Amino acid sequence: MANPKLAMIPTGYKAGKVYSVLPESGVGDFTFDRNSKATRVNENGLIEVMDNDVPRLDYTDGGCPNFLLEPQSSNALPYSNKFLNTGWQYYRGTITDNATISPDGTLNASKYQEDSQTGSHLFRRQSLSITNGLSYTGSIFAKKGELTSILLQSNSSSRWVASASFDLENGTVTSGTGVIKNYGNGWYRCSISGDAVQTTTDAGIEMYTSVGAGRNGDGLFMYGAQFEQSSYPTSYIPTNGSTVTRVGETCNGAGDASTFNDSEGVLMAEISALADDADTLRWINLNNGLTSNRVAFYYRPDINQLTYLVTSNNVGQVFLTITLSSASSFNKIVAKYKQNDFALWTNGFEVATDTSGNAPIGLNELSFDNAVGGDNFYGNTKQIQYFDSALTDAELETLTSWQSFSEMANGQNYTII
Repeated sequence: MANPKLAMIPTGYKAGKVYSVLPESGVGDFTFDRNSKATRVNENGLIEVMDNDVPRLDYTDGGCPNFLLEPQSSNALPYSNKFLNTGWQYYRGTITDNATISPDGTLNASKYQEDSQTGSHLFRRQSLSITNGLSYTGSIFAKKGELTSILLQSNSSSRWVASASFDLENGTVTSGTGVIKNYGNGWYRCSISGDAVQTTTDAGIEMYTSVGAGRNGDGLFMYGAQFEQSSYPTSYIPTNGSTVTRVGETCNGAGDASTFNDSEGVLMAEISALADDADTLRWINLNNGLTSNRVAFYYRPDINQLTYLVTSNNVGQVFLTITLSSASSFNKIVAKYKQNDFALWTNGFEVATDTSGNAPIGLNELSFDNAVGGDNFYGNTKQIQYFDSALTDAELETLTSWQSFSEMANGQNYTII
């Protein structure tokens, strides 16, 4: 898809303004900033590195891309993809570099093979710094070989607490608390998250293939390990000799006073949070460059809560809050505003209304923050649209409805059987 946009206008209702960010040049309706490189999954299903200040349209889930915005994070592993003699330790087995094609499409994935000894067969990285009370996530891309499962865990539950087993044949978590994500061609990203219970420089992450008598010569493939101070896995941050930080992204400043109708309109977005966690608010809104006039909605992902609010001349007019089944699943959300006629729609249904209130004044931008540079919306966006008139209920139902069962299943992370 050449130069894909964040939104396409379905048929059946008035055309609106469709905001776009072009993936190659960074040209688009928004002001976008990220003062570092970052990775995405491209249209060919491969992990690729994007240059500074280039927006990421991510194809991890296939089909049309998601516009990905993430907070700052650092990979504390100085060698994310060199597992041989670079601080990684391995026991009762061997590691072979460049053993197969990795998720980035090159011959740079490694293979760990068990020997015949009895005991724990594993590879690990230690001497990592953690701070008591903070959350950490360890992750690695793994692909089955002769072996089809892997256990990820902290190097000591007295340092940080996290553990899960993964089935690399069926793409499932078989024990513990973890996340597994399909990256195609047999590759899965396996991750564990947990809290530090002490401040130490001796934390680590371990990957076990088995405990007991080794299956001499049998093994599995690995690529792209990451350890970050986060309660969920963020996009892969490659390292080669030192830790690397991906800077947080900002996206705002779309439109101007001639774009937006103060008296009535509709703001629509199809979005998901990065995870159902953290009590930080994530905003998208029309505003006047301040918080005094705005049409906004925001997530609180830790409780799957969505709030729609309208402020006019610094006075709150509308405050509607609902609970979503999952903030980290895609939801189609519409905020309609008009004098004494406000409505919130999600996924084909009107879920809340307010029949008393004034419309905002002086709207002149659309932004992925709280209007003054805080509480950035970190998440995935499939589409975002603005309409300069209040649509009918039938039009709003069409705008927020799933177009097919498969679209709904994919958006809500259902498993089709």
